[in-house]
Amino acid sequence: MKHLVFLSGASGNTAFWDPLIAQLPAEYTKQVIAYPEFDHAPAHPDVYDFASLGNYVLAQIEQECIIIAQSMGGIFAVQAALKKSKLVQGLVLIATSGGIDLSSFNVQDWRSAYQASFLNHPNWFVTAQADYLVQLSEIQAPVLLLWGDSDPISPVEVGQYLKQQFKNASLHIIDGGDHLFAEQYVSETAQLVCEYLKHLAARSLEELNVI
Repeated sequence: MKHLVFLSGASGNTAFWDPLIAQLPAEYTKQVIAYPEFDHAPAHPDVYDFASLGNYVLAQIEQECIIIAQSMGGIFAVQAALKKSKLVQGLVLIATSGGIDLSSFNVQDWRSAYQASFLNHPNWFVTAQADYLVQLSEIQAPVLLLWGDSDPISPVEVGQYLKQQFKNASLHIIDGGDHLFAEQYVSETAQLVCEYLKHLAARSLEELNVI
């Protein structure tokens, strides 16, 4: 279980992960999944809407791994944990909806700004309507939830709510962090992820000793 999969937010910016990856343990292999037609990635004939993009991401997960996902990428991470539970051994969800309906939370509408900033991107994220709420309790893998306390797009209340839905989750708050804190507060984020990876490694060793 020494493989990390990274899923970006709606921008599809794979370079977002570079600072964090640089501070994570070298013994872990890293796979950053690019979304076709996002952030200069080439189109793919099988990707034409949000659901097909989710299937594309799912197909890239072929070995035991821990998924680290930011913002809208968390929807794909949750989908993978549900559909490939034997491969997805852990989740790190960063400032994400986690695939739940956010209409009851006081969240900032990001869609208009997104469309204005990413004119050449497909519109799939803007129209996405995924809701995995009733299935979150089925996820057995340990979940690390990371949130910034100054994030209007996914406020701390969302992270607190998700913590209650997962069977095995911990929540950590980054002081001063906005929606992109994983890049802006990379040292704090990396430390929390490293501690989580150590915890998973120790847990796996204990399970092997029991067997």
